[in-house]
Amino acid sequence: MANSHPTFCTIIPPHVLDKVATSGDPDLAPVARHTLETDAKQRTRRQLNIALGVPDEVGIIRGSGPTEHPTRTLHDCGNSTRLPGAKVRDEGQDPGQDATVNRVYAGLGSTFELLLSGYGRSSLDGEGLPLVASVHYGRGYANAFWNGQQMVFGDGDGEVFLDFSQSVDVIAHELTHGLTQYTANLTYFGQPGALNESVSDVIGSLVKQYVLDQTADRADWLLGAEILGPRVNGAALRSLKAPGTAYDDEILGKDPQPATMDGYVRTGRDNGGVHINSGIPNHAFYLAATELGGKAWERAGQIWFDTLTGGALHEDATFRDFAGATLDAARERYGDGEELQAVTKAWATVKVPTG
Repeated sequence: MANSHPTFCTIIPPHVLDKVATSGDPDLAPVARHTLETDAKQRTRRQLNIALGVPDEVGIIRGSGPTEHPTRTLHDCGNSTRLPGAKVRDEGQDPGQDATVNRVYAGLGSTFELLLSGYGRSSLDGEGLPLVASVHYGRGYANAFWNGQQMVFGDGDGEVFLDFSQSVDVIAHELTHGLTQYTANLTYFGQPGALNESVSDVIGSLVKQYVLDQTADRADWLLGAEILGPRVNGAALRSLKAPGTAYDDEILGKDPQPATMDGYVRTGRDNGGVHINSGIPNHAFYLAATELGGKAWERAGQIWFDTLTGGALHEDATFRDFAGATLDAARERYGDGEELQAVTKAWATVKVPTG
């Protein structure tokens, strides 16, 4: 399944940038407002193109066939907002002087490698899709996004958010929106949107653990720990281990993610709370992975990957739909053993029904 109108997905949710934009800080607020305005323009442009039927340069592209090696291309926007920018590194070229380019190149490669070696999938579309990214987007732009065709990274403001290439899980998170686009194509609103975000958090965390060769019990289960700046009191953007505890800060506010359905947030903002309620399926994955132990990308990750790519999910899947599908995936691959028990227990703990 492929989405003919890909979704614009950012790593920093609007409610966080809103907090900074209204903080009254003369140094930080203008940068946050500029980031919000830039993101809004991107979203509006896509929505208008869809509504008017305007041909869109951000369409679905596919690889030429499965390959065991990534095809990466890196561009430098030079602090402009014109995409893709000047080409600065092609696949196979040696690292250059720009650390941001080198980090993104490596992160794209690590994500490709986990998808291939862990799950037998050649890139996002299964057909060797080239991986394209642009860095140094905008001036002080405090976000990173997937626009349906490529990755884009800002440099951050240096105070609240640092260079977005510094967290490999952020790179993998945004790429995974592309994986979802080419598979389950979960609608980016409400519960399916929160699942869309959660899958990106899960695979982002798995890529980080894969790069560090960590077992589930040794991982920190934090997303974006490396991009929080010196002005922030917090550990990361999100925590799969303990949703709602990633940060508690005068500028950013308190992490609003719930860990169970008891705290489910009903809101019209942030596409129906996609970055907030994703904490619930995130925590379910953490519980299943730590219950099973070992390398989280193996059994627990395989079940989630099978669920996303197996074709059973519809675009408007709810938490209950997804939970039931993970049980089916666990049973199909592993039978009625400890894998099925761990997944069942995890969803029960976060109070999502699976029947």
